[in-house]
Parts: sequence; C-alpha cells; structure tokens
Amino acid sequence: MARIVKTLSATEIEKAKPGVTPKKLFDGGGLFLIVTPTGGKWWRFKFTFDGKEKTISFGVYPDISLAQAREKRESSRKLLAIGVNPSEDRKTAKAARVELLANSFETIAREWHKKQVENSEWTEEHSETIMTRMEKDMFPLVGAKPITEVTAKDIRGILDRVKDRGAVDTARRCRTIASQVFVYAIGTDRAEYNIATSLSKHLPAISKTRKHMASITDPKELAPLLRAIDNSPGSFVAKSALQLLPMLFARPGELRQMEWAEIDFETAEWNIPAGKMKIKIAHLVPLSVQALDILTAIKPLTGNGKYVFPSTRGRDRCLSDNTINAAFRRMDFDGDTIVAHGFRATARTILDEILGFRVDFIEHQLAHAVKDPNGRAYNRPAHLAERKKMMQTWANYLDGLKAGAKILPFKKAA
Repeated sequence: MARIVKTLSATEIEKAKPGVTPKKLFDGGGLFLIVTPTGGKWWRFKFTFDGKEKTISFGVYPDISLAQAREKRESSRKLLAIGVNPSEDRKTAKAARVELLANSFETIAREWHKKQVENSEWTEEHSETIMTRMEKDMFPLVGAKPITEVTAKDIRGILDRVKDRGAVDTARRCRTIASQVFVYAIGTDRAEYNIATSLSKHLPAISKTRKHMASITDPKELAPLLRAIDNSPGSFVAKSALQLLPMLFARPGELRQMEWAEIDFETAEWNIPAGKMKIKIAHLVPLSVQALDILTAIKPLTGNGKYVFPSTRGRDRCLSDNTINAAFRRMDFDGDTIVAHGFRATARTILDEILGFRVDFIEHQLAHAVKDPNGRAYNRPAHLAERKKMMQTWANYLDGLKAGAKILPFKKAA
C-alpha cells in the first residue's frame, strides 16, 4: 500500500520551530519544506530524472507561499511528464531572460549614444542633451524592458507624458531618439521592427512659422535686465555666467562648457575648440577688461576644476541650460522676453545699428559660417584686432547702460 502523505497547512508552516538539525515537512508529490536551525524555511522539490534522484529549490517561505510552491510543483511535474528536466528548463529560461535584459532598451540606447559620440560630429552639449532626454523621459518608463518587448503604446506613453507638460518639441525629439535606437538595434540584430515610425503623426505638426529666440534689442529694455543680473539672488557661479553671457554673446552651450584650459589671461582670449562649435571650426573670443575681471573673481572658487561654471551636482559637469533660463524667470523675465540664446541677437542688432561696427566683424564674432567682403570663408583669427576693439567697446557700452548713461538712438532710424 502506498504511503499517504499528509499535506501541509499554512498554520502548520507558521508554527514550525527550528531544531538542532534541519527538519523536513512534506506536502506530497515531491514537495517539502526544510526548516533550518537558524529559522529559515526553504521549499524543495524532489524528483527522479534518467533514473537519478534530483532536487531543486522553489524559494523561501513566506516569499513563496504554500499555494505558489504547489503551483511550481505541478508545473515541474508536467515537464517531467513530457521528458523535460525541470532544473535544466529553469536554467535555460534564466539564461534567456538574462540575454533579454542584456538587450534592454537602456543598454542598447546607451550603446547607440556612445557610438554616435565616437563616430559622429555631435558636440559635447548635444551629446549631453540627448542623454539627459533619455535619462529623464525614456529610461524610467522603458529602460529596463528588453527592446523586443517595448511596444508602440510604451513609446506613445513617453511622448504624451512629455507633451502634457508643454514640451511638444522635446516630445518630437524623444520620438526621433527612440526611432534611431530601434534602427541601431535592428542593425545589430537585436530587434526586427522600428515601432517608433508608426508614431510619426502622433504629435501636433510643426508650425511653418518659425519662432525666433526671444531677445531684447532695445537698449531701454536691456538696461534693467543687466542691472537685474548684477543683483540676481542665485549662486556666484550662475551669476558670473549670467554676467558674461551678454558680454561675450557666445552660444549658451559654449559658455556653460567654458574650461579653464581654454582661457588665456595673457592674451585676453578664450579659445573654443572645434568640437564645441556648431560650425566645427575653432573659435576665438577676445576678452574685455570686464570679462577678465569676472573670470579672475571666480577663479579661486572653481579654478581647481575643469569647468569655469561647474554644476551644483558635481564639478565634472558644467552648469545646465535650465539653470540659466530659470535665473531669468526668478528675475521676472519670462521666456517670451529673453532666453539665454537671445543675447546673440541683442549684440548683433546694437553693434550694427547703434554702435556702427561692420557686419562682417560682428558675424565673425558670432562664429557664423559666412564669407567676408573679399569672399573668404570664416577663419578663426580674422579681423582679430578689430574684434578686440569691438568687444571692449561692447563691454563699455553695457556698463554705460547699467549706469544710466544716455542711450544713443538707432542710427538707421535717426
């Protein structure tokens, strides 16, 4: 007569006390619970395969309940019935899952990003922007998913989330990033379909009317902004960056990524390497006396690091774009009035229409890829002497506005 095994109950398991040696509580069908001397309770399943007795673990109680342990037992018995070793099956499934996780969306996206940085002409600022978008808006929702399990619904959820906070343009860029990650995954045999392409019309169409960067070109409006910058309540690092922004009128990303190694105090020049420039040509910015004073003042604070304007999140990162524009908001200048990039239009307009400098001097200082009156393409040292005079005149002019000097009329309107 077959031995009848009394099944376990949850109460019996709860009341089971540890002994000097491990003890087994049987539930039948090969399932039993080991109670260790230290109080641990482990599920085990004993079975015979190819004439050999084997045991596998189902986990620890109470993480694995009695009902769950029984489900695992039945699943294992079904595998045995068709000649499959439950232990080997679990190893195979685990290996497959490890492979899937190794090919997660985040893993592949970071690999794609690294390849782009190495092989493309991305600037450091653009590279950082792409990674920030992925880390902020994409990885939290789909980063851990195997890329083959990411659905169009998942990507749509990302786009809607970004769009709902009013950043439609960022949502469009997120869709583009997702599409490029899928293209890379397909090219490396880790995906078969680019699901992001089906969402090309999910977001509102781009307006055909281009919106220019908000800027202030009227000296009467510029003066109070300059005074507000000097009295801004933010950190000394952010305030120094804000003071240099209108004075140097470089692109905000170029200024934020300014490194001490690029500053030559003897020649009063800031040498920006080609990799940071939009036109991929090294650029030279003459530094006025006022600009040198600002840099000299901040050097004791940040001079032992890489960046002139390091992030509060670590000296290995530069100040963020959000920090600059948020400072304007705190000073009650909204995004429709001025953004960091807008000072380039400010300088171009006033240097030309009020101070009367030649347009080719201004365009060279703006690092625009245009030809000079003699048909020569942009080159780094062109008109350097004239540009040094222009940058000093511009810094003096800004100081005059802050001090309340008489404002000259626009020459073309006068």
